[in-house]
Amino acid sequence: MYGKNAWEKYDEAQLKEVMDLADDYKEFLSKAKIEREQVVESVALLEKAGYKLFEYGKKYAAGDKVYFVNKKKNVVAFVIGKEPLTKGLRVLGAHIDSPRLDVKQNPLYESSNLAFLDTHYYGGIKKYQWTTTPLALHGVVAKKDGTVTNVVIGEDPADPVLGINELLIHLSASQLQKPGSTVVEGEDLDLTMGSRPTKKDGKDSVKETVLAILKEKYDMEEEDFLSAELEVVPAGKARDFGLDRSMIAGYGHDDKCCAYASLRALLDLKEVPAYTACCALVDKEEVGSIGATGAQSRFFENCIAELVEATGEAFSRVKEALSNSYMLSSDVSAGYDPLYAHVMETRNACYMGNGVVFNKYTGARGKSGCNDANAELVGWLRKVMDDAKVNFQTAELGKVDQGGGGTIAYILGNLNMNVIDAGMPVLNMHSPMEVISKADFYESYMAYMAFLKA
Repeated sequence: MYGKNAWEKYDEAQLKEVMDLADDYKEFLSKAKIEREQVVESVALLEKAGYKLFEYGKKYAAGDKVYFVNKKKNVVAFVIGKEPLTKGLRVLGAHIDSPRLDVKQNPLYESSNLAFLDTHYYGGIKKYQWTTTPLALHGVVAKKDGTVTNVVIGEDPADPVLGINELLIHLSASQLQKPGSTVVEGEDLDLTMGSRPTKKDGKDSVKETVLAILKEKYDMEEEDFLSAELEVVPAGKARDFGLDRSMIAGYGHDDKCCAYASLRALLDLKEVPAYTACCALVDKEEVGSIGATGAQSRFFENCIAELVEATGEAFSRVKEALSNSYMLSSDVSAGYDPLYAHVMETRNACYMGNGVVFNKYTGARGKSGCNDANAELVGWLRKVMDDAKVNFQTAELGKVDQGGGGTIAYILGNLNMNVIDAGMPVLNMHSPMEVISKADFYESYMAYMAFLKA
């Protein structure tokens, strides 16, 4: 099933499965735009399917379903298999952060009868894409008394939306001479919050109007911005894309499409697998997988260690379990767009509708920062996919000298796991509106399922 269009094989029943799974994903993506929301929604799905939070000191056996949560931004879930963990695991790993704008710690100011929030962009973005588009505010405010309040502004149909202003075309002569990287500067990505003044100390203040609304709705003072995590994301729900409804447009497909498909594959396992099956959802990939909630933290390794001991094996054999494990680093790839064919190498590109994508290596130019899976792993995967009748393709991330990118694959490879990137093609990657194919989403889900069973 290599290199063939998946739509051609679906009968009426399969087509309904494709569309139903896509509808489930759209609903999930619309509700969970930031990492904390992803964790909340993922845990809800896990618990509905019978998974329990891991209990330290408790013993576990084949068929048990457990999960771990790290600092409200990571989830790792397991179905314990029939084989000992030292024989290895089947791991699906994806990241749940996406490029966005983060609100600074001292953000709120007023200028010329307008109030603004100052932001700092997160991850790789084309800054000009974030202007003149409806935006929402998601996150939490942690107060000094220890209370934490969830914030969502701009998603309810009754809510106002926010946005970033742009220079009108009539006065853009100088601006349009700039390169794309500086046509909008990072310090210009300030969120417009309001324009109606409130009297304070005899003076008109738009800033005070904004603060009064935040106080009323979230009991938030200006100083509380110091301990807030507020993320600016595109407002609105994920939608069908294309007249034939064959695609999905939404914010955060990178990498929430792979995260959800991986989680669903784990949840939908009907029988106890031979090898322990795992889905690991991590944070901070877009900024290097650093920090306590990124893939470079010890959290995932610690989960394996706890599980090895809880299933009756020697703690000293954790490295053996990791070395014998297979992992799909479930991350998206650059879909071939004929409008920008000059950056692609057509024989080694991935195409919309041709199924799950295996990237033997990503990296940049001379494979810098890549994992580069070994040939034996790729050969084994080809058989797994063919046996399961999954449509798959292989790809690189564009022409060799055009740029490049990375995933979490090399980090888990550092633990001596057998790892390869496996995701789905995306158009408009890292933009406020990314696009994926429903067929690719379904084939990726089926690929992940086959992998966990292998």
